[in-house]
Amino acid sequence: MKLRHLNRWDVSPAEAREIQTRLADQVIRTGEPGNVCSVAGIDVALPGAAVNAAVVVDSYPDLSSIEVVTAACPLTFPYVPGLLSFREAPAIVAACEKVTIEPDLVIVDGHGFSHPRRIGIASHIGLILDRPTIGCAKSLLTGHHGPVGEAMGDWAAVEDRGMVIGAALRTRPGVKPVYVSVGNCISLESAIRWVLACCRGHRLPEPQRQAHRAAGSR
Repeated sequence: MKLRHLNRWDVSPAEAREIQTRLADQVIRTGEPGNVCSVAGIDVALPGAAVNAAVVVDSYPDLSSIEVVTAACPLTFPYVPGLLSFREAPAIVAACEKVTIEPDLVIVDGHGFSHPRRIGIASHIGLILDRPTIGCAKSLLTGHHGPVGEAMGDWAAVEDRGMVIGAALRTRPGVKPVYVSVGNCISLESAIRWVLACCRGHRLPEPQRQAHRAAGSR
């Protein structure tokens, strides 16, 4: 997969925040992926002092795996809320560099625009990959939302400081919603549609669920 190297990873938390602030203006929050034939899922696991990253590329619409790639890097960046990219992205980048099939759409386990500085890991990776990217997180990072209906496809806007930054989306009746946000080069409405289109009876969209398993996440 072609990547753009936009910043160093061996930085201090203060430098990481400055990088996020600089890159946030580059995130594109509009667009609709066209002619999607493949969708990638990205996730990581942190077993001890390492970060294991997995990228699974699925054909679309059947969502069967056509490429599975993993990579591991030492865990060197401290846990700091809002700076997940600098902890996990080096391993993700290493995995993406091994991918031979260029996906038309990427779903990242994490937040994108729904981030205090509006550039979570899904947006950061989206800028590096320069392709449509969606953030699909399991928990809320910032902002608030109202009740979410119980049917698949029901959603409520996540708002922060008077701005809609994402959506709490019900992907399966009876389970907690996921938190969808723009990663890069896609609108929120399109991101919601694509997450639903990639769900196959589970809480997580299939490419992301497969990446979760490939990374060794529990």
